[in-house]
Amino acid sequence: MHKFSRTLRGMAAVAVIGAVAMAAAAQYARAQAAGSPPAAAEKKAKDQGEADIFNEVIKDVSPPSPNFAKALTDLDTWKQKYPETEYKDERLYYYVQAYNGTKQFGKVVDTVAELMATDLNKTFKDWRQVLQILFNASANVQQIPSPTPEQLAAGDKAAHALVDYDKKPDGMSDADWTTLRSQLQSQGKATMLWLALYPGNLATKNKDCAGAEVAYTKALQDYPDNAAIAYALGGAQICQQKANPEKISQALYEIARAAALDPAKGGDPKIQQTADAYLRKVYTTYHGADEDGLKALKEAALKSPTPPAGFHIESSGEVEAKKQAEFAKSNPQLNMWMGIKAQLAGAGGDQYFQSTLKDADVKAEDGGKALKGTVVEGRPACHSKELLVAISDATHPEVALKLDAALTGKPEAGNVIQWNGVPSAFTSSPFLLTMDTEKTKIDGLKVTPCTAGAAHPPAKKSAAKKK
Repeated sequence: MHKFSRTLRGMAAVAVIGAVAMAAAAQYARAQAAGSPPAAAEKKAKDQGEADIFNEVIKDVSPPSPNFAKALTDLDTWKQKYPETEYKDERLYYYVQAYNGTKQFGKVVDTVAELMATDLNKTFKDWRQVLQILFNASANVQQIPSPTPEQLAAGDKAAHALVDYDKKPDGMSDADWTTLRSQLQSQGKATMLWLALYPGNLATKNKDCAGAEVAYTKALQDYPDNAAIAYALGGAQICQQKANPEKISQALYEIARAAALDPAKGGDPKIQQTADAYLRKVYTTYHGADEDGLKALKEAALKSPTPPAGFHIESSGEVEAKKQAEFAKSNPQLNMWMGIKAQLAGAGGDQYFQSTLKDADVKAEDGGKALKGTVVEGRPACHSKELLVAISDATHPEVALKLDAALTGKPEAGNVIQWNGVPSAFTSSPFLLTMDTEKTKIDGLKVTPCTAGAAHPPAKKSAAKKK
């Protein structure tokens, strides 16, 4: 099975939001340096002690050398000494920064969830703080090893808020806003996709293939053109192939879709490459080498996120059986012989002959002649009473036809005949099946006159005349 997840490491948005955080912290630092309260004018510290702790926290998180571990210590002191404060939201905001800086991912999301219980835009006047809070929750939820349902919900809420954020900050140029909003939406959408994949990934981790299939199918409903989900769904279905062989057809369809989706419409070049190689391997193993079949499968998979009802890809065994059925239909006599010969040439050939074939009337179901072959020679050469016939090719005798009466001439070598007969003897080395038949049960037999000196039945002696 295959597991997929996305994080925002390396994305330009990280740098942008990081700069936003620094700007927000610097704003408070400037206020502190001027001797002003480090928050909105309508809020007041209980005393100088709280103001001092607040300003110390600001110094802890401010560039150029933030000390997030110290910030946590100072924040805990603040919370212990002043559990009730008008700066509760601001304190939570700095907890988010400190937890983020010390890579305590779960605590970041838990703290943001507490902040998002109210309207962030009303709680914080600085848009940069709002975006940083949303970004941190969106990014950190992906890093939690086993997120709780509440943490997943908080991450989802933050991700949607990032995608929906459309208020251009005062003083920002249209070009900068376009860039920033694009980055915010990329972050939010990546988290939303990660959240959609998470239940399936968790089921995959727990080796619950059926549960993973259900989860990925649900995710595919929300992201029908996403290659990662299609590929993951295919992996979950392949995982169930042993218990449910029909799953392989559905799996190949989804993997083919992942390999064929246009990157501009939800595909992913890296996933395409991986999916295409895996598709070719599994398809060839299951169905057999078939480039036209692979091409047709990809084209079909692009039409819908899921295969149509009754969709089925034939296994190599089914393909061979179909070919065999077509061969039997178009070459019934050769097919019958191949079946007989395979039994005779096998390890139990003699037993098969004695128990099944000997003295059986070999004839076609449609009433025609059962077998067809090429005459190699007659025995004797003229007025033959036995014909050596090749079936698999035109030169190597496999059947000896014992006739009920001698021929009137010489059988024509290379002539194709058809017959019904009764097996009476068999030798495995050299391979030869003897069948008894009547001249009237042979079609197509050509006989030429015997040449002078050719073998012929002895002439009957005439009765001596009486003197």
